[in-house]
Amino acid sequence: MNEEDIKKKTLECLSCVTKPCQVGCPLNNDTTGFIKLAREGKYKEAYDLLLETTVLPSVCGRICPHEKQCQGKCVKAITGKSVQIGDIEAFIGDIALKNNWSIGSLSLKNKKVAVVGGGPSGLTCAAFLRRNGYDVTIYERHNYLGGLLYHGIPEFRLDKTLLKKVIDKILVLGINVKLNQSIGKDFSLEDLEDQYNAVFLGFGANLSSKMNILGEDLNGVIGGNELLESNNHPDYTGKTVVVSGSGNVAMDVACTIKRKGAKKVYVIYRRSEKEAPAEANEIREAKDEGVVFLFQNNILGIFGDKRVEKVEVIKTELVKKEGDDRLSPVNIEGSNYYLSCDYVVMAIGSHPEESIVNNLRLELDKRGRILIDKDGHTSKEKVFAGGDLAGTKGTVAFAARAGRDAAYAIMKYLESE
Repeated sequence: MNEEDIKKKTLECLSCVTKPCQVGCPLNNDTTGFIKLAREGKYKEAYDLLLETTVLPSVCGRICPHEKQCQGKCVKAITGKSVQIGDIEAFIGDIALKNNWSIGSLSLKNKKVAVVGGGPSGLTCAAFLRRNGYDVTIYERHNYLGGLLYHGIPEFRLDKTLLKKVIDKILVLGINVKLNQSIGKDFSLEDLEDQYNAVFLGFGANLSSKMNILGEDLNGVIGGNELLESNNHPDYTGKTVVVSGSGNVAMDVACTIKRKGAKKVYVIYRRSEKEAPAEANEIREAKDEGVVFLFQNNILGIFGDKRVEKVEVIKTELVKKEGDDRLSPVNIEGSNYYLSCDYVVMAIGSHPEESIVNNLRLELDKRGRILIDKDGHTSKEKVFAGGDLAGTKGTVAFAARAGRDAAYAIMKYLESE
């Protein structure tokens, strides 16, 4: 993206008074505001305006599902030509990195906060706390920060050198970092409660959910989240892989596997393409890579002698059920068929590790997530939570929003002590 191209994109914005694009942004960025400033060449002012709501413009501008969020709410989307808000945001974030524009922070107060998890939620929470003068320490179980930004998104979608620059800009605020530190192993929640004035839990839900069907214990059945996190792929040369699900993880896994030499990659999703959680352009890109989509199909079982040999699939139809606003997928009797394959990747969602969550001794919701109120407060006075761990919607922007909102709630709590 060059300045001339971005200028053209900014001219597309109508500067709507009602700002539907801002409503569509999980972070509530002042979209029309920063676009207007960028149009006038006031990039530093545009960056400062973005900083009021986010510290990840270079990242979110690239990987957010814009068509389902800000750009999807753009009034020009009716014509199919919404303003390319993501490109403009990323450009502003990149200029800030290039020119080393500071995020800025207040002098330290005598209040310490621990942040568990260095992903988008934890990084954002830490940044907003430190900007406002609080002494923050991030605890991260890996030997790097970024969480799913680092290991959950392939290099072809998010350059890791760029990500490191984004993270370094946050850390230069004066945030302390302790790597290779796992809660429940190297320290406990009680330890943090003793040492800090407040704690934010934002370490995500990293275990892939299962379909609870026959054959999920066979060799060759792999969790999508775990595959991306470990980057420990088998040799796919000449192999056929089935990916269950159609969200961002499914797209990233499918494209990665195809690029690594798989003969065939099928994505199976029980609903229609229109209902797929992944962004439309991600699905288009996957198709361009050669990934085959089987929409309105459902996996009934996985079969093989100790390892995966085939899956049983059935076609579905979308039916209106009483009391439901959304059409429900129903299996079409007699439409079963088998699909030969060598691997099956589960990418239908994720959940936190039960043993870790249960040992926190916090109140949980019916799905096993940490129960929080509207301010991210848990059942323990000093402890706040957000992101996947607390059931926040699974996009980077929503995770960042949870971290930011929790930071403000923590500040309010600490100042009321």
